[in-house]
Amino acid sequence: MVLIAAAVCSKTGKAIISRQFVELTKSRIEGLVAAFPKLMTAGKQHTFVETDSVRYVYQPLDTLYMLLITTKTSNILEDLETLRLFSRVIPEYCRNMDEADILDNSFNLIFAFDEIVALGYRESVNLAQIRTFVEMDSHEEKVYNAVRETQMREAKNKMREKAKELQRAKLEAGKKKSPSGGGGGGGMGSYGGQGGYTASTPSSESTPAEPPRPAYSPPVKTSNKAMKLGGKTRDVDSFVDQLVQEGEKVATTVAPVKTGQTGLSKPSSAPQIQTEAVHVSLEEKILLTAGRDGGLQTMEVLGLLTLRVQEEKVGRVRLELQNTDNKAVQLQTHPNIDKDLFRTKSIIGLKNPAKPFPLNTGVGVLKWRLQTTDESAIPISINCWPSDNGQGGCDVNIEFELENLTLELSDVTIAIPLPHGVGTPNISECEGEYTIDTRRQQLLWQHTIIDQNNKSGAMEFSVGGNPDDFFPVIVSFTSSKSYSGIKVLECSEVDGGNPVKYSSNTQFFAEKYEIV
Repeated sequence: MVLIAAAVCSKTGKAIISRQFVELTKSRIEGLVAAFPKLMTAGKQHTFVETDSVRYVYQPLDTLYMLLITTKTSNILEDLETLRLFSRVIPEYCRNMDEADILDNSFNLIFAFDEIVALGYRESVNLAQIRTFVEMDSHEEKVYNAVRETQMREAKNKMREKAKELQRAKLEAGKKKSPSGGGGGGGMGSYGGQGGYTASTPSSESTPAEPPRPAYSPPVKTSNKAMKLGGKTRDVDSFVDQLVQEGEKVATTVAPVKTGQTGLSKPSSAPQIQTEAVHVSLEEKILLTAGRDGGLQTMEVLGLLTLRVQEEKVGRVRLELQNTDNKAVQLQTHPNIDKDLFRTKSIIGLKNPAKPFPLNTGVGVLKWRLQTTDESAIPISINCWPSDNGQGGCDVNIEFELENLTLELSDVTIAIPLPHGVGTPNISECEGEYTIDTRRQQLLWQHTIIDQNNKSGAMEFSVGGNPDDFFPVIVSFTSSKSYSGIKVLECSEVDGGNPVKYSSNTQFFAEKYEIV
């Protein structure tokens, strides 16, 4: 037999899928399939219809037809046997047996058709063999994947064990140096062990797990500082804020934390401001991963607005906010906050206006979240371009550009990893300042402030190594302006609407910002 084509068509002659086994134009096959319903004779039960040039062998499938188009010289018995195999293949991949289901599984059906017929002639295969061939299952591939997964699992376990060993070594080194710890740090350590309200929840999330430690031990805090990126300063700053709000007199000893060894630690915040009886804290963090060749892989901005009331007489207040104009930002209020009031007027107030806010307790009244892969949302773009110089090293050009000109980024540090054992890089051009962290083997490119007046900069250096050695590039910064644009405009009493004196602080920082 010579099989010209196999098709699944509707009762009106519409070809849903068709596979031609000889050279045939699209218009020709469409014409043959469209002519098929007109050749069928009502009242007679046949499985084939002939014309002057071709023979149609068919079998009904609910509202469709399984149709084979053959030459008139083909063996009708072989045609019918082939038709039965085609008809058994269709339910194997399509449950509903309708047009939509046929289209969804069209590729699997065409692959199966190719296993049945090759170059117009029937292959000696059964349904089980067709199923195996279409699945393209490979035992060698399964073995390879299993071995690869085992290797990756073992590598991860070794990595965790090595990290634990390093952590234990640093803890032991810190304990040996404990006699020279100093009194001021010990006092702050004892306060830190007492807990209490902490507004900076992101820092607790980024701190690695560590064994229990005495609350008075300053060396443990030193080792913790060496293992995390910018977490300790935020913890200390937020706790000092808490002590000041509760009326304690605390000497500002946070500045010494910023040392040459903690290149990526977040710098100490601005001098402490006097907080009022109503204090509003707005905190945003960004987690971003971008590709070295361009493109944003993931970006997430998380924000929290916290209200703290310290005097009962101002417990019944409302906050008027400037809401964000970014439609992609998802806003969520506290369950006790009047959602309709916020939605219509951007005012934060309790559902029950007669109730006051809790005293001396930070209450998260509003939180928001932004997730996007739109490159235009990146606050600051980094372009790192290492190229082989042909002498066993690389010439590295790196530049930044502030994409969101409404932001003012402070204490910006761009950390570029350096290969081990290649010596000091040769800096040929640098806008801003730089230091070399020999312990972490990083080149730290630092800028006091990046804003619309200082929105771009470049740096060029040469050092031994391969292009992959200079990634990931890690960026850290803080900002007193929120990314979302949310800010407090006014605080007023519930009764009468008289303005209430309040204090506020805004902090936007990078928890994870890397170019990989």
